[in-house]
Amino acid sequence: MSTTETNSITPAKAVVQTNSLVAKLWSYCNVLRDNGLSTIEYVEQLSYLLFLKMADELAADPFAEETADPIVPANLDWQSLVSKRGEELEAHYRRVLTELGKHPGTTLGTVFAKAQNRITEPALLEKLVVELIGKTDWVLEGTDLKGDAYEGLLAKGAEDTKTGAGQYFTPRPLIDAMVQVMRPGPTDTITDPACGTAGFLIAAHSHIREHHLKGLSREQRLALGQGTIWGNELVPGTARLAAMNMLLHGIGEAGGESLITTGDALADAPSRRASLVLANPPFGKKSAITVRGTDGKTDREDISYDRSDFRATTTNKQLNFLQHIMSLMEMDGRAAVVLPDNVLFEGGAGEKIRRRLLQEFNLHTILRLPTGIFYAGGVKANVLFFEKKPPRADDVPNTSEVWVYDFRTGMHFTLKQRPLRLADLADFIEAYKADDRSTRKETEDGRFKRFTYEELIARDKVNLDVTWLKDPALDDADSLLPPEVIAQEIVEDLQAALAEFEAIAEALGGEVKPDVAAEEVIAEA
Repeated sequence: MSTTETNSITPAKAVVQTNSLVAKLWSYCNVLRDNGLSTIEYVEQLSYLLFLKMADELAADPFAEETADPIVPANLDWQSLVSKRGEELEAHYRRVLTELGKHPGTTLGTVFAKAQNRITEPALLEKLVVELIGKTDWVLEGTDLKGDAYEGLLAKGAEDTKTGAGQYFTPRPLIDAMVQVMRPGPTDTITDPACGTAGFLIAAHSHIREHHLKGLSREQRLALGQGTIWGNELVPGTARLAAMNMLLHGIGEAGGESLITTGDALADAPSRRASLVLANPPFGKKSAITVRGTDGKTDREDISYDRSDFRATTTNKQLNFLQHIMSLMEMDGRAAVVLPDNVLFEGGAGEKIRRRLLQEFNLHTILRLPTGIFYAGGVKANVLFFEKKPPRADDVPNTSEVWVYDFRTGMHFTLKQRPLRLADLADFIEAYKADDRSTRKETEDGRFKRFTYEELIARDKVNLDVTWLKDPALDDADSLLPPEVIAQEIVEDLQAALAEFEAIAEALGGEVKPDVAAEEVIAEA
């Protein structure tokens, strides 16, 4: 699928049209939720139908390149759906979902993998097919518009805390800030090994289009949408949302090789490396795995990972993702990765990995993130910015200094009352100095501070969880936060503490039994 330009639409008009389409899609979601579907289940059903409608539009486009085989077989395509009504339509829809999932390795197979019909009322399915999807052109005009509308639905789905969908969704302002300072270019190969709904990949693609599109050759434009950007996702249902999200943003081909692979990214060493890695690996408990590293140690759980490229042995999922990303980067490649606090201070394997990060890589920046910005509760996280470098003479470390930006102390956000905005990260983007990091200076407000390699390596267990600011609300009564913000931060602290205790219990060999009542109290709070 080629990228469609929308220069004729002004930004203000595009926002209005996007919001209008989101409202229209959301109104159908409310109808289907009354029929028992969650928001994410609705978006899944929408994805199946959107794919079929887009494939139909592409087949009917007189300017499209002819292919030997249609994207979707004639007896399973959009026209085969719209020709039927009622129970006959529902029965055929079920058959379509089953048959189209039998194409592994293709975008078609990724979107329809293990697909099931969740719309039990034939009349509702008919309304969705005929009135919502059927009356809109999804390919021939307004690629950005349709993509932004779909992403708007995904954001609404992330708010549905009961389904846990929020764990696959990184706040868009944070994604945009990370992409702005990393500045992906047309020669980059870009990947996300835990891509969720592909937010990082889409933002990187959008940045390249915005800043470099006029200077690209035809071959570079084609490569940009057909293989230089790719991702992996563990959960098939989320992978289908990622593949559909990318298609709607003009990345990939409906009938081509899938740019989203599905599976456990940690299971094998990467077969392909990237010049830029953007990621927010899943938070949570330790992985149920057995890890065997080159240090000769074994840490046992249920599933075996035999990774000779892992220097330290641990079942900590986040530490293993960090090691995986180290392997995933090509020489002189760069990465921006969201990781929880424990990666910065955990001893044992954590210390060993941090020493390697400082020695073999250039860890030049850490952004300390505030609480209240993630849909998954109890998350205290940071963004690590680092580059892969060849070994230096006389074993000199590649990291000479680390700049830490404290965006946590005194910063208070909630998902509803005060959500994170890109403008909130403007000072960090400015302080980062993407044009020339050698011109960095410590900021007057004290949030951006430089630490030398010698200072950090001397800290106990090479602890990179560095703090120096004090929250003014602790001493100044006039700075007291609104009650709802205080309550939310208490909930965040309780959830974080619960996660730590569960990890300790698992490490000691205990069986963790969730206290449902306690979880309900936290959720209600």
